[in-house]
Amino acid sequence: MPEASTFWIETLGCPKNAVDSDKVRASLLADGLEAAGAPHTADVVVVNTCAFVEAARQESVETILALADVRAAGAKLVVTGCLAEREGDALAAAIPEADAVVGFAGEGGLASVVLGPTRRGAGGARQGPNEGGVRDLLELPRAAPEAPWAYLKVAEGCDRACTFCAIPSFRGTQRSRTPDAIVDEARTLVEGGVAELVLVAQDLAWYGHDVRETGAIVALLRRLDAELVPDGLRRIRLLYLYPSEVRDPLVATMLELPSVVPYFDLSLQHADRALLTRMKRWGSGERFVSMIEGIRAAEPEATFRSSFIVGFPGETEAEHDALLAFLAEARLDWAGFFPFSREAGTPAATMDGAAPADLVGEWLRECDEVQTPITEGARDALVRAGVELEVLVDGVDDDTGD
Repeated sequence: MPEASTFWIETLGCPKNAVDSDKVRASLLADGLEAAGAPHTADVVVVNTCAFVEAARQESVETILALADVRAAGAKLVVTGCLAEREGDALAAAIPEADAVVGFAGEGGLASVVLGPTRRGAGGARQGPNEGGVRDLLELPRAAPEAPWAYLKVAEGCDRACTFCAIPSFRGTQRSRTPDAIVDEARTLVEGGVAELVLVAQDLAWYGHDVRETGAIVALLRRLDAELVPDGLRRIRLLYLYPSEVRDPLVATMLELPSVVPYFDLSLQHADRALLTRMKRWGSGERFVSMIEGIRAAEPEATFRSSFIVGFPGETEAEHDALLAFLAEARLDWAGFFPFSREAGTPAATMDGAAPADLVGEWLRECDEVQTPITEGARDALVRAGVELEVLVDGVDDDTGD
Protein backbone atom coordinates (compact mmCIF):
# COMPACT_ATOMS: atom_id res chain seq x y z
CA MET A 1 0.00 0.00 0.00
CA PRO A 2 1.16 3.65 -0.37
CA GLU A 3 2.78 5.27 2.65
CA ALA A 4 0.14 5.99 5.30
CA SER A 5 -0.76 9.63 5.86
CA THR A 6 -3.85 9.47 8.09
CA PHE A 7 -4.83 7.34 11.09
CA TRP A 8 -7.77 6.49 13.31
CA ILE A 9 -7.49 5.07 16.84
CA GLU A 10 -10.38 3.11 18.34
CA THR A 11 -10.01 2.78 22.12
CA LEU A 12 -11.70 0.12 24.22
CA GLY A 13 -11.54 -0.55 27.94
CA CYS A 14 -10.44 1.50 30.91
CA PRO A 15 -9.08 5.04 31.35
CA LYS A 16 -5.54 3.67 31.40
CA ASN A 17 -6.08 2.48 27.83
CA ALA A 18 -7.27 5.97 26.94
CA VAL A 19 -3.92 7.36 28.12
CA ASP A 20 -2.08 4.75 26.05
CA SER A 21 -4.08 5.72 22.97
CA ASP A 22 -3.35 9.39 23.57
CA LYS A 23 0.39 8.67 23.65
CA VAL A 24 0.19 6.52 20.52
CA ARG A 25 -1.71 9.39 18.87
CA ALA A 26 1.05 11.82 19.81
CA SER A 27 3.66 9.42 18.46
CA LEU A 28 1.90 9.10 15.11
CA LEU A 29 1.37 12.85 14.84
CA ALA A 30 5.06 13.38 15.56
CA ASP A 31 5.89 10.95 12.76
CA GLY A 32 4.00 13.11 10.29
CA LEU A 33 0.60 11.41 10.13
CA GLU A 34 -2.69 13.26 10.52
CA ALA A 35 -5.77 12.18 12.45
CA ALA A 36 -8.63 11.09 10.19
CA GLY A 37 -12.19 12.23 10.77
CA ALA A 38 -13.61 8.70 10.66
CA PRO A 39 -12.26 5.14 10.47
CA HIS A 40 -13.40 4.59 6.90
CA THR A 41 -11.31 7.55 5.69
CA ALA A 42 -8.06 6.55 7.43
CA ASP A 43 -5.02 4.96 5.80
CA VAL A 44 -4.38 3.04 9.00
CA VAL A 45 -6.85 2.00 11.70
CA VAL A 46 -5.46 1.20 15.16
CA VAL A 47 -7.60 -0.76 17.64
CA ASN A 48 -6.47 -0.45 21.27
CA THR A 49 -8.12 -3.50 22.80
CA CYS A 50 -9.20 -4.60 26.28
CA ALA A 51 -8.78 -8.13 27.68
CA PHE A 52 -9.84 -7.74 31.31
CA VAL A 53 -12.79 -10.15 31.17
CA GLU A 54 -14.46 -12.32 28.54
CA ALA A 55 -17.07 -9.69 27.66
CA ALA A 56 -14.30 -7.15 27.02
CA ARG A 57 -12.39 -9.59 24.83
CA GLN A 58 -15.52 -10.33 22.82
CA GLU A 59 -16.17 -6.62 22.35
CA SER A 60 -12.58 -6.18 21.18
CA VAL A 61 -12.88 -8.96 18.59
CA GLU A 62 -16.22 -7.64 17.34
CA THR A 63 -14.77 -4.14 17.03
CA ILE A 64 -11.74 -5.40 15.10
CA LEU A 65 -13.97 -7.26 12.64
CA ALA A 66 -16.37 -4.33 12.28
CA LEU A 67 -13.53 -1.94 11.50
CA ALA A 68 -12.04 -4.44 9.07
CA ASP A 69 -15.33 -4.26 7.15
CA VAL A 70 -15.54 -0.46 6.99
CA ARG A 71 -11.89 0.47 6.43
CA ALA A 72 -10.95 1.95 3.09
CA ALA A 73 -9.55 -0.26 0.36
CA GLY A 74 -5.87 -0.80 1.04
CA ALA A 75 -6.01 0.64 4.56
CA LYS A 76 -3.94 -1.12 7.20
CA LEU A 77 -5.57 -2.53 10.36
CA VAL A 78 -3.29 -2.67 13.42
CA VAL A 79 -4.39 -4.33 16.68
CA THR A 80 -2.70 -3.33 19.93
CA GLY A 81 -3.50 -3.13 23.65
CA CYS A 82 -4.22 -5.76 26.27
CA LEU A 83 -5.73 -8.40 23.98
CA ALA A 84 -2.77 -8.13 21.61
CA GLU A 85 -0.36 -8.55 24.50
CA ARG A 86 -2.26 -11.40 26.13
CA GLU A 87 -3.14 -13.47 23.06
CA GLY A 88 -0.84 -12.04 20.38
CA ASP A 89 0.05 -14.99 18.12
CA ALA A 90 -3.30 -16.72 18.63
CA LEU A 91 -5.13 -13.48 17.88
CA ALA A 92 -3.10 -12.88 14.73
CA ALA A 93 -3.91 -16.40 13.53
CA ALA A 94 -7.61 -16.11 14.41
CA ILE A 95 -8.12 -12.72 12.75
CA PRO A 96 -6.25 -12.61 9.44
CA GLU A 97 -8.03 -9.33 8.70
CA ALA A 98 -5.47 -7.66 11.00
CA ASP A 99 -2.31 -6.57 9.22
CA ALA A 100 -0.35 -6.39 12.47
CA VAL A 101 -0.81 -7.38 16.12
CA VAL A 102 1.45 -5.32 18.37
CA GLY A 103 1.97 -5.95 22.08
CA PHE A 104 2.81 -3.35 24.71
CA ALA A 105 6.55 -3.58 24.20
CA GLY A 106 6.04 -2.57 20.60
CA GLU A 107 3.51 0.20 21.14
CA GLY A 108 6.20 2.83 21.40
CA GLY A 109 7.33 1.82 17.93
CA LEU A 110 3.83 1.64 16.51
CA ALA A 111 4.64 4.19 13.83
CA SER A 112 7.23 1.82 12.36
CA VAL A 113 4.53 -0.84 12.08
CA VAL A 114 2.14 1.65 10.50
CA LEU A 115 4.66 3.04 8.03
CA GLY A 116 6.92 0.07 7.39
CA PRO A 117 6.42 -3.33 5.76
CA THR A 118 4.13 -5.76 7.54
CA ARG A 119 5.56 -8.99 8.92
CA ARG A 120 3.01 -11.66 8.13
CA GLY A 121 2.73 -14.94 9.98
CA ALA A 122 0.09 -17.62 10.14
CA GLY A 123 -3.12 -15.73 9.46
CA GLY A 124 -2.23 -12.21 10.56
CA ALA A 125 0.98 -10.54 11.61
CA ARG A 126 2.59 -10.39 15.02
CA GLN A 127 5.12 -7.77 16.03
CA GLY A 128 7.40 -9.41 18.57
CA PRO A 129 7.99 -7.82 21.98
CA ASN A 130 11.54 -6.77 21.09
CA GLU A 131 10.88 -5.60 17.53
CA GLY A 132 9.95 -2.21 16.14
CA GLY A 133 12.09 0.35 17.96
CA VAL A 134 10.85 -0.24 21.50
CA ARG A 135 10.30 2.80 23.71
CA ASP A 136 8.62 3.11 27.09
CA LEU A 137 4.98 4.01 26.45
CA LEU A 138 4.69 5.55 29.91
CA GLU A 139 7.17 8.27 29.06
CA LEU A 140 6.04 9.08 25.53
CA PRO A 141 4.76 12.66 25.14
CA ARG A 142 1.03 13.40 25.12
CA ALA A 143 -0.92 14.86 22.25
CA ALA A 144 -2.48 18.28 22.78
CA PRO A 145 -5.56 17.83 24.98
CA GLU A 146 -8.95 17.93 23.30
CA ALA A 147 -11.02 18.31 26.48
CA PRO A 148 -10.79 20.31 29.72
CA TRP A 149 -10.02 17.13 31.67
CA ALA A 150 -7.48 14.37 31.18
CA TYR A 151 -6.44 11.04 32.64
CA LEU A 152 -2.86 10.98 33.91
CA LYS A 153 -1.23 7.58 34.37
CA VAL A 154 1.25 7.54 37.26
CA ALA A 155 2.26 3.86 37.16
CA GLU A 156 1.92 0.71 35.09
CA GLY A 157 1.36 -2.87 36.25
CA CYS A 158 0.24 -4.38 39.55
CA ASP A 159 1.96 -6.11 42.48
CA ARG A 160 -1.23 -7.73 43.83
CA ALA A 161 -2.07 -11.40 43.37
CA CYS A 162 -5.88 -11.32 43.26
CA THR A 163 -6.98 -14.81 42.27
CA PHE A 164 -9.50 -13.61 39.67
CA CYS A 165 -7.28 -11.13 37.83
CA ALA A 166 -4.95 -11.73 34.88
CA ILE A 167 -3.67 -8.16 34.58
CA PRO A 168 -0.24 -8.77 36.16
CA SER A 169 0.39 -11.54 33.62
CA PHE A 170 0.40 -9.07 30.73
CA ARG A 171 0.87 -5.65 32.36
CA GLY A 172 3.63 -6.87 34.68
CA THR A 173 4.50 -5.77 38.19
CA GLN A 174 4.13 -2.15 39.19
CA ARG A 175 6.46 0.43 37.66
CA SER A 176 5.99 3.89 39.13
CA ARG A 177 6.87 6.95 37.11
CA THR A 178 9.10 9.57 38.68
CA PRO A 179 7.36 12.56 40.25
CA ASP A 180 9.23 14.87 37.87
CA ALA A 181 7.93 12.99 34.82
CA ILE A 182 4.37 13.06 36.13
CA VAL A 183 4.46 16.76 37.01
CA ASP A 184 6.00 17.64 33.65
CA GLU A 185 3.23 15.79 31.79
CA ALA A 186 0.60 17.33 34.05
CA ARG A 187 2.00 20.80 33.39
CA THR A 188 1.80 20.24 29.65
CA LEU A 189 -1.83 19.20 29.99
CA VAL A 190 -2.74 22.18 32.18
CA GLU A 191 -0.99 24.58 29.80
CA GLY A 192 -3.14 23.03 27.07
CA GLY A 193 -6.34 23.94 28.91
CA VAL A 194 -6.94 20.94 31.18
CA ALA A 195 -8.73 21.98 34.38
CA GLU A 196 -9.20 18.52 35.92
CA LEU A 197 -6.56 15.79 36.15
CA VAL A 198 -7.72 12.26 36.90
CA LEU A 199 -4.87 10.17 38.29
CA VAL A 200 -4.99 6.51 37.26
CA ALA A 201 -2.98 3.32 37.75
CA GLN A 202 -3.82 -0.32 38.34
CA ASP A 203 -3.15 0.32 42.05
CA LEU A 204 -3.00 4.08 42.50
CA ALA A 205 -2.43 4.34 46.25
CA TRP A 206 0.47 1.86 45.93
CA TYR A 207 2.32 4.40 43.79
CA GLY A 208 6.00 4.57 44.73
CA HIS A 209 6.15 1.35 46.77
CA ASP A 210 8.07 -0.44 44.01
CA VAL A 211 10.88 2.08 44.49
CA ARG A 212 10.51 2.04 48.29
CA GLU A 213 8.86 5.44 48.46
CA THR A 214 6.11 4.81 51.00
CA GLY A 215 3.54 7.60 50.98
CA ALA A 216 4.64 8.82 47.56
CA ILE A 217 1.06 9.40 46.43
CA VAL A 218 0.61 11.99 49.20
CA ALA A 219 3.77 13.84 48.20
CA LEU A 220 2.68 13.74 44.56
CA LEU A 221 -0.73 15.24 45.35
CA ARG A 222 0.86 18.06 47.33
CA ARG A 223 3.32 18.81 44.57
CA LEU A 224 0.65 18.84 41.84
CA ASP A 225 -1.46 21.16 43.98
CA ALA A 226 1.41 23.52 44.81
CA GLU A 227 2.89 23.76 41.32
CA LEU A 228 -0.11 23.58 39.01
CA VAL A 229 -3.08 25.19 40.76
CA PRO A 230 -1.50 28.64 40.22
CA ASP A 231 -1.30 27.78 36.50
CA GLY A 232 -5.00 26.93 36.18
CA LEU A 233 -5.49 23.40 37.52
CA ARG A 234 -8.84 23.28 39.30
CA ARG A 235 -9.35 19.65 40.28
CA ILE A 236 -7.43 16.46 40.96
CA ARG A 237 -9.38 13.20 41.09
CA LEU A 238 -8.10 9.76 42.12
CA LEU A 239 -9.30 6.47 40.61
CA TYR A 240 -8.78 2.88 41.82
CA LEU A 241 -7.82 2.99 45.50
CA TYR A 242 -7.04 -0.38 47.10
CA PRO A 243 -8.79 -0.20 50.49
CA SER A 244 -5.83 -1.22 52.68
CA GLU A 245 -3.88 1.78 51.34
CA VAL A 246 -6.58 4.35 52.13
CA ARG A 247 -4.80 5.40 55.30
CA ASP A 248 -4.89 8.53 57.44
CA PRO A 249 -2.15 10.52 55.61
CA LEU A 250 -3.83 9.99 52.22
CA VAL A 251 -7.32 10.69 53.55
CA ALA A 252 -6.14 13.81 55.38
CA THR A 253 -4.44 15.11 52.25
CA MET A 254 -7.47 14.44 50.06
CA LEU A 255 -9.68 16.32 52.51
CA GLU A 256 -7.20 19.14 53.14
CA LEU A 257 -6.27 20.22 49.61
CA PRO A 258 -9.10 22.18 47.94
CA SER A 259 -7.98 21.00 44.51
CA VAL A 260 -8.38 17.31 45.39
CA VAL A 261 -11.93 16.06 44.95
CA PRO A 262 -13.13 14.14 48.05
CA TYR A 263 -14.11 11.26 45.77
CA PHE A 264 -13.11 7.81 47.02
CA ASP A 265 -13.12 5.27 44.20
CA LEU A 266 -12.55 2.14 46.28
CA SER A 267 -11.63 -1.24 44.82
CA LEU A 268 -13.62 -3.44 47.23
CA GLN A 269 -14.82 -6.39 45.03
CA HIS A 270 -16.92 -7.96 47.84
CA ALA A 271 -17.74 -7.54 51.52
CA ASP A 272 -17.62 -11.06 52.95
CA ARG A 273 -14.31 -11.71 54.70
CA ALA A 274 -14.04 -15.41 53.81
CA LEU A 275 -14.80 -14.76 50.15
CA LEU A 276 -12.31 -11.88 50.05
CA THR A 277 -9.70 -14.26 51.47
CA ARG A 278 -10.36 -16.67 48.59
CA MET A 279 -9.87 -13.72 46.25
CA LYS A 280 -6.58 -12.90 48.06
CA ARG A 281 -8.01 -9.52 48.88
CA TRP A 282 -7.71 -7.43 52.03
CA GLY A 283 -10.62 -6.44 54.20
CA SER A 284 -14.16 -7.19 55.29
CA GLY A 285 -17.49 -5.44 55.27
CA GLU A 286 -16.95 -4.27 58.83
CA ARG A 287 -13.58 -2.70 58.00
CA PHE A 288 -14.96 -1.05 54.89
CA VAL A 289 -17.90 0.46 56.76
CA SER A 290 -15.59 1.73 59.50
CA MET A 291 -13.36 3.39 56.90
CA ILE A 292 -16.27 5.01 55.08
CA GLU A 293 -17.93 6.24 58.26
CA GLY A 294 -14.65 7.72 59.47
CA ILE A 295 -14.18 9.66 56.26
CA ARG A 296 -17.79 10.85 56.25
CA ALA A 297 -17.41 12.07 59.83
CA ALA A 298 -14.48 14.22 58.72
CA GLU A 299 -16.09 15.31 55.42
CA PRO A 300 -19.87 14.77 55.11
CA GLU A 301 -19.76 15.63 51.40
CA ALA A 302 -17.23 12.90 50.56
CA THR A 303 -18.43 10.63 47.76
CA PHE A 304 -17.85 6.89 47.48
CA ARG A 305 -17.91 4.52 44.55
CA SER A 306 -16.94 0.87 44.14
CA SER A 307 -17.52 -2.25 42.05
CA PHE A 308 -18.22 -5.82 43.07
CA ILE A 309 -17.83 -9.30 41.62
CA VAL A 310 -20.92 -11.48 41.90
CA GLY A 311 -20.79 -15.27 41.61
CA PHE A 312 -17.15 -15.89 42.55
CA PRO A 313 -16.45 -19.66 42.78
CA GLY A 314 -17.84 -21.05 45.99
CA GLU A 315 -19.91 -17.99 46.83
CA THR A 316 -22.76 -18.97 49.11
CA GLU A 317 -26.13 -17.41 49.81
CA ALA A 318 -24.79 -16.28 53.18
CA GLU A 319 -21.80 -14.56 51.54
CA HIS A 320 -24.08 -12.90 49.02
CA ASP A 321 -26.36 -11.75 51.83
CA ALA A 322 -23.30 -10.23 53.53
CA LEU A 323 -22.71 -8.15 50.41
CA LEU A 324 -26.33 -6.97 50.37
CA ALA A 325 -26.12 -6.05 54.05
CA PHE A 326 -22.93 -4.11 53.43
CA LEU A 327 -24.50 -2.16 50.56
CA ALA A 328 -27.44 -1.21 52.75
CA GLU A 329 -25.17 -0.08 55.59
CA ALA A 330 -22.37 1.61 53.63
CA ARG A 331 -24.72 3.56 51.35
CA LEU A 332 -22.19 4.08 48.60
CA ASP A 333 -23.04 6.89 46.20
CA TRP A 334 -22.44 4.63 43.22
CA ALA A 335 -21.68 0.95 42.71
CA GLY A 336 -21.27 -1.41 39.79
CA PHE A 337 -21.87 -5.16 39.84
CA PHE A 338 -20.29 -7.65 37.47
CA PRO A 339 -20.62 -11.41 37.06
CA PHE A 340 -17.48 -13.41 37.78
CA SER A 341 -15.43 -14.05 34.65
CA ARG A 342 -13.26 -17.18 34.60
CA GLU A 343 -9.90 -15.92 33.30
CA ALA A 344 -7.44 -18.49 31.95
CA GLY A 345 -4.21 -18.64 33.91
CA THR A 346 -5.65 -17.25 37.13
CA PRO A 347 -6.09 -19.34 40.30
CA ALA A 348 -9.84 -18.68 40.29
CA ALA A 349 -10.15 -20.24 36.83
CA THR A 350 -9.67 -23.70 38.34
CA MET A 351 -11.71 -23.18 41.51
CA ASP A 352 -14.80 -25.31 41.97
CA GLY A 353 -18.26 -24.19 42.95
CA ALA A 354 -19.15 -21.55 40.37
CA ALA A 355 -22.75 -20.46 40.80
CA PRO A 356 -25.18 -21.21 37.96
CA ALA A 357 -25.75 -18.35 35.54
CA ASP A 358 -29.40 -17.95 36.49
CA LEU A 359 -28.51 -17.64 40.17
CA VAL A 360 -25.80 -15.09 39.39
CA GLY A 361 -28.36 -13.12 37.41
CA GLU A 362 -30.72 -13.18 40.39
CA TRP A 363 -27.94 -12.02 42.71
CA LEU A 364 -27.04 -9.17 40.34
CA ARG A 365 -30.67 -8.02 40.33
CA GLU A 366 -30.77 -8.11 44.12
CA CYS A 367 -27.64 -5.97 44.31
CA ASP A 368 -29.19 -3.42 41.95
CA GLU A 369 -32.41 -3.44 43.97
CA VAL A 370 -30.47 -2.44 47.09
CA GLN A 371 -28.10 0.05 45.47
CA THR A 372 -30.31 1.90 42.97
CA PRO A 373 -32.56 3.60 45.57
CA ILE A 374 -29.46 4.66 47.51
CA THR A 375 -27.84 6.25 44.45
CA GLU A 376 -31.07 7.90 43.34
CA GLY A 377 -31.77 9.09 46.88
CA ALA A 378 -28.40 10.83 47.14
CA ARG A 379 -29.04 12.58 43.84
CA ASP A 380 -32.59 13.58 44.73
CA ALA A 381 -31.47 14.95 48.10
CA LEU A 382 -29.24 17.45 46.31
CA VAL A 383 -32.16 18.56 44.15
CA ARG A 384 -34.51 18.94 47.11
CA ALA A 385 -31.94 20.97 49.01
CA GLY A 386 -31.40 23.26 46.05
CA VAL A 387 -27.67 22.65 46.13
CA GLU A 388 -25.64 24.53 43.52
CA LEU A 389 -22.59 22.68 42.25
CA GLU A 390 -19.69 23.73 40.07
CA VAL A 391 -19.50 21.42 37.06
CA LEU A 392 -16.95 20.91 34.34
CA VAL A 393 -18.39 21.50 30.86
CA ASP A 394 -16.55 19.18 28.49
CA GLY A 395 -18.41 19.74 25.25
CA VAL A 396 -21.27 21.30 23.32
CA ASP A 397 -24.33 19.39 22.14
CA ASP A 398 -24.26 19.44 18.34
CA ASP A 399 -28.07 19.41 18.13
CA THR A 400 -28.99 22.04 20.72
CA GLY A 401 -25.83 24.10 20.98
CA ASP A 402 -25.97 23.79 24.78
